[in-house]
This record gives sequence, C-alpha cells and structure tokens, in this order.
Amino acid sequence: MPGTLWQRRRKVGAMRQPYWTNGPATLYRGDTREVLAELPAQSVDCIVTSPPYYGLRDYGVEGQYGQEATPADYVETLRNAFREARRVLADDGTLWLNLGDSYAANSDGWARGADYNPHQPVVRPRSRLSVPPKNLLGMPWRVAFALQEDGWILRNAIVWHKPNAMPQSVLDRVSTRHEMIFMLVKQRRYWFDLDAIREPRNESHFRSRGTRCGDEESGNSDATGRRDGKYQDDEDAFGGKHYGTALLATGRRHTAAHPNGRNPGDVWSISTRPLRAAHYAAFPIDLPLRAIAAGCRPDGTVCDPFTGAATTALAARQLDRSFIGIEISEPFCDLARARIVAAAAESVGGPHSD
Repeated sequence: MPGTLWQRRRKVGAMRQPYWTNGPATLYRGDTREVLAELPAQSVDCIVTSPPYYGLRDYGVEGQYGQEATPADYVETLRNAFREARRVLADDGTLWLNLGDSYAANSDGWARGADYNPHQPVVRPRSRLSVPPKNLLGMPWRVAFALQEDGWILRNAIVWHKPNAMPQSVLDRVSTRHEMIFMLVKQRRYWFDLDAIREPRNESHFRSRGTRCGDEESGNSDATGRRDGKYQDDEDAFGGKHYGTALLATGRRHTAAHPNGRNPGDVWSISTRPLRAAHYAAFPIDLPLRAIAAGCRPDGTVCDPFTGAATTALAARQLDRSFIGIEISEPFCDLARARIVAAAAESVGGPHSD
C-alpha cells in the first residue's frame, strides 16, 4: 500500500492499546505521527507540547525526533506530526508549541572538521549544514512558518524569559535566556479565556496612569512625576497645560484597569525547575498551566504528543482536564506514569497505585 506507515494505519482504522491508563489520564507509546493517526478526529480540545529540539540531545531511542540530518528535514518531520495533530484537534481548539533554538556550531566554534572540541557533545547538527558554522538556525520560526503554510493560524509568538537560565560560557555573543511558545489555531474563532490568566494589577501603577495632570488627588504631581513648580515657567508655553500632557492617553478606555487583572502579554518570565530524573529538559509546570487555563474549555481534553516527563499531564490534572499523552521512549513512559500516579496520590493523600 502506498503512503507512510501512520497514513496506512489511519486508512485501515487500526488502534493500539494504551501503554497505561488510569481515569482521566492515558499514555500511548510510539511515534507521535502513528499514534495521532489512530485517534479520532477532533477528539482533543487543546494541545500543549515541547518536541525535542533540533540537534540538541540524543535520547538513544530509535525513531527519535531532533536528530534529522538537516534543519529542513527536522521541519518536515514536525510538519507531518502536526498535520495529524491538526486533524485530532477540535476546530475551536488551540495548539501551544514550545521550541528552543540551536546553532550550526556551538559557542566555541565547533563544527565538523579539525577544530572539533572533544569536550563538547557530539550530538549537534552534524551534516549537510545549510548555513556556515556559528549561525543561529532559527528553528522555532522555521517550524512556525511551515505550520502557517499548512493552514495553521499563528496567533501569538510568546517569549518565555528564563530569569534563572543556565550560564553559558560564550565570549562572542550574549547568552540565551529565552525560548519561544507559539499559539496556533485552526480557524478564526476558537476557545480562549483571557480572564483565566490575567495577572493581578499593580494598584499604584494604575492610579498613576489613570490620574490626570493637576488632579488634587494626585498629590500635586504633574505628568512627569515632578512636584508643582518645577516646570512652572513652561506652563505658559504649553497653553497653560502641564509639561507632557500631550503625551498622555485620552479617554477612560486608555486608563481604566480591567477588574479581573491585566493581560499577561507575550513575554512570560517563568523560572525553570530542574527535574532530578532522566528527563532533564522538562519545562516548568507554569507554562502548561497557563496555556491550558486559557486555551482549553472546562472539562476538555489536553494532548501532549511529546509527553516526556508528563508536565503537561500534571497541569491538566490540576485544572480538571483529561489528558492524552504520546511518548516514543519506554523509560520516559514509565517516568510519566510514575509522576502522574504520584501527583494523584498526593492530591488525595492516599498510597501510590497503578
């Protein structure tokens, strides 16, 4: 039969048994393209995931992602995976995709050749490099643009700022302290609850922004924050208005604070949380908590096609959503199961069980 393995399985309607399931959580082991191809269309409400980054780590698993020969091959692999994910995602669902970047050579100039540094990892973009050594490859954006071409709507490019990022021994560039989180959707109208992720407002900030120059309640300060009299000589030059008045927003909509808090914006400052387990690249639970709260309807189902250490599963449980996870590595499947079971036991105060 023509077509790829996962396409053939979808045609014949084959469906594997879960690797593990317990109540609202289900884990499948296998290539995410194959497993997704076996899931019903529009069967999940939100996808939150972080695939292996290009050329960064060798997880020692046959068929692993991230070890493709070229950036283009990596992009094509993820494009195929998310084509299946798009079919499985509800029409009004959201996809939150976390990706980090990589270099055509590492920070000290390593590339294949005589200048190889034996102290550096051997798992790097290793052959048929599309750009000269030391180039930042822009992998997150290459993937995002490929998904756009496939029909995804790119709604946000969120910068995950890591205040406690690991130091890098680089001397000819600044260190990297961020990764990208792309929010993508299938159609113009989709489920999104901004109120669920609003941040507490700073009362003093909103009072200062919302107070007009010259108001008595402002403590006799003008728009610049200077005390009265500082720009007394300038008032005549501005028609009797305080210096800087022309720069202020006008109208209540510009200065009124939302009662539920402020929009968190597209720069999320969230510290990493090292996991003392086999999967040392797990992202902090704060990321999927925010994505699920905003992008998954209540009682919905969350999917992570690259489950890893099951951080997304733990976030889904905290927010009372069901979870479907896919992981190609059996050790990581076991780790994910153990973490889900431990979280469930902790929440009810009972013994761990499978």
